[in-house]
Formats: sequence, structure tokens, C-alpha cells
Amino acid sequence: MDTLGLVLFAAVHPANIQDRDGARFVLSSLERRFGWLKRIWADGGYAGELVDWVRSMARHRRIDLEIVKRPDQQKGFKILPKRWIVERTFGWLSQSRRLNKDYETTTDSAEALIYITMIRLMTRRVA
Repeated sequence: MDTLGLVLFAAVHPANIQDRDGARFVLSSLERRFGWLKRIWADGGYAGELVDWVRSMARHRRIDLEIVKRPDQQKGFKILPKRWIVERTFGWLSQSRRLNKDYETTTDSAEALIYITMIRLMTRRVA
């Protein structure tokens, strides 16, 4: 997603692929399609090897992968910077009847419905 919460690229993986492993496919696709990207924010679950992989991936230009973590001393819920953008977009997508439950049997149809839902959302905003 971009900073407005609009989907740039969607990838739906089977349940046996961990998010951290699927992120490599998404980030390499983003680098090819959106060469102007300079900073990527990610959840704390993506920390570790993925940060080093992004550094090695961007040899000809610098891409920063910034991990947004909640402070260790924090108790309870608090809105974290940039993470609310993703959560808001998930809220927009879940308003779609077909996306609020896992009705789709293939990952391709699930990806297509994410794009269709975002197209519908953006055209309503333009109109």
C-alpha cells in the first residue's frame, strides 16, 4: 500500500507460506514495478533476515525497510505510526461481501477480488 492506503500490489499465498517468506516475492515485484520506492514500512513480524535481504536487493539504489514495532514497555492498545494506514485499508477491503470471509477457492481469484474492490473504492472517490 502507499501512504494513502491504496493497494499497489497484492499477493495471496497459500496458508503454508509464512508472511515473512511471502514478503520476498512482494518486495521483489515492487522493486521491478515501482522503481521510485524509497522507504517501506513493515510490521515487527518481518524483522530479521528480511531487513538484510532488502539491503542486499537494492544495490543500485537505496531502499529502506523500516520495522514499526510497539515499545516493550507499552501495555494495551495504542495506534502505531504508519501501521494504522494498513489496518484502515483492511477495513475498507472487508466491507466487500466477497472479501469479508474466505469464499474464494484459488489465490488468483482472491487477488483479483482485492484489485476489483480497490478499483471500486477509488472510482467512487473520484465520482
